[in-house]
Amino acid sequence: MQKKSTLLASALMLCSTPLFATMPLVTEDTGTQGTGHGQIELGIDSARDEADDGGVSHKSTNGALSATLCYGLTDNIDLVAGMPWEWYTEKADGVKLTDGNGFGDLALQIKWRFYINEDTGFSFAVKPGLTLPTGNDSKGFGNGKVSGGVTLVATHKAKLTSMHFNIGYNRNEYRLESVSESSNKDIWRASIAAELNVTDKLRAVGDLGIETNPDRESDTDPAYILGGLIYAVNDSADIDLGIRGGLNDAETDTTLLAGVTMRF
Repeated sequence: MQKKSTLLASALMLCSTPLFATMPLVTEDTGTQGTGHGQIELGIDSARDEADDGGVSHKSTNGALSATLCYGLTDNIDLVAGMPWEWYTEKADGVKLTDGNGFGDLALQIKWRFYINEDTGFSFAVKPGLTLPTGNDSKGFGNGKVSGGVTLVATHKAKLTSMHFNIGYNRNEYRLESVSESSNKDIWRASIAAELNVTDKLRAVGDLGIETNPDRESDTDPAYILGGLIYAVNDSADIDLGIRGGLNDAETDTTLLAGVTMRF
């Protein structure tokens, strides 16, 4: 596998439309905050990827510290805003090639739960959004242009379990010609997640998903599997831990996730 330039690899790895699902899940649910209520999510993730290119060992690490604000405009419409601080390091045979850190693109989204049936437990929502080019795309943070997407969300809630299904589309635009020419701009994704109420305060979660590879030269779409725990400290705060693994070479090998959610 031939390695790309570190700037291009970092750009393809870091610039994507955030989903802002319930941490540590990637798959979104249909839940909303309610009129005048909101929550703040603080999350951190750290990813590690390794590859061999003609006997040369390539290792990359990247991560993000994100802050997400969600506010209920009505009982079934939420406004979501999030900003990440991102970093990455690239090494070949233990020698650092490059590294960087900085703010990513500002993401704005609206979640509209347009259907709910309390008797069956089914609900449906749509979540359009866009990213504004606040990150330094020359260093691999953000797209450099306004990008956007939309996600269709389905949730089924039962007494002990919940299931969530997403299908989404992103249109990524890039300012840098080198990134734009090497990237798939139309990104499709699908995922499914499950939650199990282990106790009144503890939930076990799992997530499985796939999306179009943003690298135009690759014919393998990255797929992942994720497991984690969410613990309710009280009615207003949760803490969570998770680990995500790649199901093929196109996906990052391992990502560790942790976060805290505070409701008001």
